[in-house]
Amino acid sequence: MPVLAATVVRGDPWRWQPHPEVWALVVGLALAYVWAVTRIGPRATRPGEPVVTRSQVAWFVAALVALWVAADWPVHDLGEEYLYGVHMGQHLLLSLVVPPMALLATPTWLARMLVGSGKGYGVVRRLARPVAATLIFNGVVVFTHWPAVVNTSVANGLLHYGVHVLVVSSALLMWLPVAGPLPELRLSLPGQMGYLFLQSIIPTVPAGWLTFADGIVYRAYDVVPRVFGLSVAHDQQFAGMLMKVVGGLLLWTVITVLFFRFAASKELDDRSPGVPLDRRAPVRSADGDVLTWEQVERELRRAGPAPAEPER
Repeated sequence: MPVLAATVVRGDPWRWQPHPEVWALVVGLALAYVWAVTRIGPRATRPGEPVVTRSQVAWFVAALVALWVAADWPVHDLGEEYLYGVHMGQHLLLSLVVPPMALLATPTWLARMLVGSGKGYGVVRRLARPVAATLIFNGVVVFTHWPAVVNTSVANGLLHYGVHVLVVSSALLMWLPVAGPLPELRLSLPGQMGYLFLQSIIPTVPAGWLTFADGIVYRAYDVVPRVFGLSVAHDQQFAGMLMKVVGGLLLWTVITVLFFRFAASKELDDRSPGVPLDRRAPVRSADGDVLTWEQVERELRRAGPAPAEPER
């Protein structure tokens, strides 16, 4: 027991650990993006066509920051060495935050260059279909929650990063029908809402399994020291709650945005056949008096339909 107590005392969840591989990845992605939009973009776009928009640059910066937060200290170290709940938050960032931001940051010309027009494009097109993308993404979710995979990856840094690459890759496929830079691969707005609704339902199975499991699911996290006053069971339940509540909230936020976009597009379609009317704008009579819309409509009803023109 004295050895156990000494181990608890030495536990320091806030001990800083450098991750040069993460820094190299973030800097490399930033330099590659800058080089692509400044060197390749002007030659790949037509005259007058913007190489990249401000919103795309903003999405790229946001994606890079989210990736850095998820992969670097302290999130990576807390999730790998102490708390599975933090590990779950890391995976939510890598699957539901970073990929859609990265896709929104990618101009169409750059996406076509990366995918190509031959077999590579054909493979991406098949894998990005809703059924295939759903099966792949959720298959990866189940695989990365398999106890054997979690327990092994915690003790093996190379495997841990490999799992993260798999998570991001499958998430990019899942988000292509919604936020992809290739228009022909995107679903209609109603299709996108239904598609994301399905993605919000399937993860409830592993989330419920984690939340209501009787015993310890991941032995790699059943070790000392315990931090922040969380037992292994509470940490496990917290991870399940994150997966269900936070993951679902992220998806439903996107669904809500898509709904308002769809409603706005329908309103524009309804107005397009005629001239849009603004009932807030004032209407004046021939004498210059301001009339209300009720007065205008009442006078039109009194006047009745316009007389037919005589036949010639």
